[in-house]
Amino acid sequence: MVQPFHLAIQVKDLAASRKFYGGVLACEEGRSSSQWIDFNLYGHQLVCHENKDMMVVNHHGDVDGHSVPTPHFGVVLDMADWQALADRLTEQAVPFIIEPHIRFKGEAGEQATLFFLDPSGNALEFKAFADIKAQLFAK
Repeated sequence: MVQPFHLAIQVKDLAASRKFYGGVLACEEGRSSSQWIDFNLYGHQLVCHENKDMMVVNHHGDVDGHSVPTPHFGVVLDMADWQALADRLTEQAVPFIIEPHIRFKGEAGEQATLFFLDPSGNALEFKAFADIKAQLFAK
């Protein structure tokens, strides 16, 4: 069994983050205060801590011909959940940094991927594999 991870990130505006993570991404909200909110991100604990003065500087590196922002985070989903998320983001007019597509076609690590920013500028990537166990760490 894969254990849930805990990730705490900074956000500029807690209300905007609540709307984005709770509404757009449909993450169930857990505990919260006036300074932070816990979200259930596909079974993982994502905590948004408000820092109105935060500055995000995303570096970009070339991966398979795309300019990929780092740092970034996200979840590896099954193909059906990934497609549902891609459709929901498209319907909600969330701008993509990298449009939903298949990366490394025909190679050991073939995967569906997409990238976007949250309202604070944090980069997120969600990906999926046809066979997660066989392909996630394939060389």
